Amino acid sequence: MKKLKTLVACLLIAALTLSMAACGSAGASSSGSNGAASQPTDSVGSTASGADQYAVVLKVLSSQFWQTMRDGIEAEAKKQNVKVDIYAANTEDDVEGQVTLLENAISKNYKAIGVAPISDVNLNNAIADATKKGIKIVDIDEKINLDALSQLGGACYAYVATDNKGVGKIGAEYLIKQIGGKGEVAIVEGKAGAISGENRRDGAKEAFEAANLKIVESQPADWDRTKAYDVATNYITAHPDLKAIYCCNDTMAMGVQEAVTASGKDIKVCGTDGNNDAIQSVADGKLTATVAQDSAAIGAKGLNLMMEAVQKNAELKPGADVPTFGIDAILITKDNASEHLSK
Repeated sequence: MKKLKTLVACLLIAALTLSMAACGSAGASSSGSNGAASQPTDSVGSTASGADQYAVVLKVLSSQFWQTMRDGIEAEAKKQNVKVDIYAANTEDDVEGQVTLLENAISKNYKAIGVAPISDVNLNNAIADATKKGIKIVDIDEKINLDALSQLGGACYAYVATDNKGVGKIGAEYLIKQIGGKGEVAIVEGKAGAISGENRRDGAKEAFEAANLKIVESQPADWDRTKAYDVATNYITAHPDLKAIYCCNDTMAMGVQEAVTASGKDIKVCGTDGNNDAIQSVADGKLTATVAQDSAAIGAKGLNLMMEAVQKNAELKPGADVPTFGIDAILITKDNASEHLSK
């Protein structure tokens, strides 16, 4: 009887041991099949696995411009047979959130990272850290303050964007033609400190001044449609002879056009970016025009430059000249709007 009890106890111990081993084996298998680190909710693309991959940190993914850039990056990655992870801040005001995204990307040891900063300095400390770790940085769309960056020991391989000053000039010159070169004009700016918006504003301002037109207002609306509506409403009320308004993005232009429609006045409005809703508005005879940036091409070129920097094992030196690569913009009017809607 005693031997029987001993045998039963041994069998129970053996069964328990097998059960624990099975549980341990299942856990290891699960980890092995999903070994990549979890991604933040604002990451798009393949899961990061480290140094053989590329990453891009965008401003946001809430607008068509940035969504199209993401699509262009992913299409180019597929074409080049490389992996890329795409992250984006929650809003255009989420400065700290974007910094955290870049810091996290740096910790994953990507060989190269593309950045589209919310401002010209908000990512500089993190970029300096990446430079010290040998990670190649490519600046996309928003031009980084290179003097401030070099003081921190940071550097970039290249800068790729639309010529934003040229964009503002194209839009303003078309408005000048539409109003016959006469009348008061105004500008709705983007977010204060955003270099891309400031360059568009400056390009438009130079074109208006070259045509001897009076710029009665130039105020920021923070890339926001509702704020732009309010700003434009104030413009229209204060300046009854206002004839044209240039807007530094399409989101604001749509708000401005609403204000113009509500006023019942014939005021020409030109936006920037070439968003689908803006192009449709141009086709419908509401918005006068939009200047389309090819954000897909900007993103694709950015990835190509990142790959080039890695292949060359380029040494990024603080204070060194950073080559600029410009992507052409397209003026979209009622005459060609249908062509761009079909894309």
